[in-house]
Amino acid sequence: MQGGIRPGYKQSEVGVIPEDWEVRSLGVLSEFITKGSTPTTYGFDWVQSGVLFLRSECVSEDGLDLEKSMFISETAHRTLRRSEVKDGDILVTITGNVGRIVRLSGIGAANLNQHIARVRIVAREADEEFLFHYLRQPEIRVFYNSITTGQAYPQLSLVQVRDTNVPLPSLPEQRGIAEALSDADTLIAALEGMIAKKRDLKQAAMQHLLTGKTRLPGFSGEWEVKRLGELCAMRSGEGITAKSIDESSAYPCYGGNGLRGYTTRFTHQGRYALIGRVGALCGNILLADGKFFASEHAIVVTALDRVDIGWLAVILDTLGLNRRAESSAQPVLTVSKLLILEVLAPPTKAEQTAIAEALSDMDADLAALEAQAAKARAVKQGMMQELLTGRVRLV
Repeated sequence: MQGGIRPGYKQSEVGVIPEDWEVRSLGVLSEFITKGSTPTTYGFDWVQSGVLFLRSECVSEDGLDLEKSMFISETAHRTLRRSEVKDGDILVTITGNVGRIVRLSGIGAANLNQHIARVRIVAREADEEFLFHYLRQPEIRVFYNSITTGQAYPQLSLVQVRDTNVPLPSLPEQRGIAEALSDADTLIAALEGMIAKKRDLKQAAMQHLLTGKTRLPGFSGEWEVKRLGELCAMRSGEGITAKSIDESSAYPCYGGNGLRGYTTRFTHQGRYALIGRVGALCGNILLADGKFFASEHAIVVTALDRVDIGWLAVILDTLGLNRRAESSAQPVLTVSKLLILEVLAPPTKAEQTAIAEALSDMDADLAALEAQAAKARAVKQGMMQELLTGRVRLV
């Protein structure tokens, strides 16, 4: 091993890569890299429907967002040929939030604005899907942000996009890498779709279960409107200094914005709802269990004997308490005003508990899916670091 480079690898413009890989610029691999234009500059108006026109906002962190698009006429589309895009094109935002990347698929006829660069790969030795994955690495985004000009409104030039160097394995290896990373994207997208569906189902369940429109099996009787003061007691926590909070003590310390750290003593033991009392996140709800310290910036909610605290925490979260904060130097919630708020309550604690458990089960399913999605993203990130640098070879 010479100079810290292991056998079979070499130093290049993009770092250490396998000896049989080459380095090419995007300008060499693509048609003339161009950017779009604004139709109104050429005398064209926006229309209600027609040819899709992509704005820089359409190139989002999570892919193409057509909700941000607009439309131009067929005449404008034919006139603005320079800004036309098609399937397979790679788009790069070059002003503002630079370096966002999407690859078009199933787009049909469309144009783009002057804040997006169009990269159209034409070289036979390059696979456009491989290049898309390479350009979408966080490291490339960081690089683009490091070379922007303009402080108030960062900009990349087309020359800078054209001069972007990429490593090129053999075409079969490019396709193998692209397929592996696309499979990872497919898994992530499937998990995100399941998460969105679960969230929708939970929202629908809340709308029905928390209003009595749908009753769980075995429950009956009329629901009643109750003031919060009839269901619970509320009291602010105790004062604590910053030096009394650390990261290693036994008991969690909760303040107005959630967990502040840990401390050596506790103020409460059991299951309580906490309401953020002061600060930008006042009104946020947390369900605390066990021994904990509640600071003066949190309101501790103690359920009365006939009330389930899990159900009450869910109800509190639906009230949008942050909107009820009093404005001064910073937003503040007052206990006296919270206790007179009215909610619709089931007639028995047993039904409240059943509702809370049903929604908790949905939360657990969501958390499991979100953990799977986070793991899949981490795995893909590791794959990118290994495959796109040649540290791991597929052929």
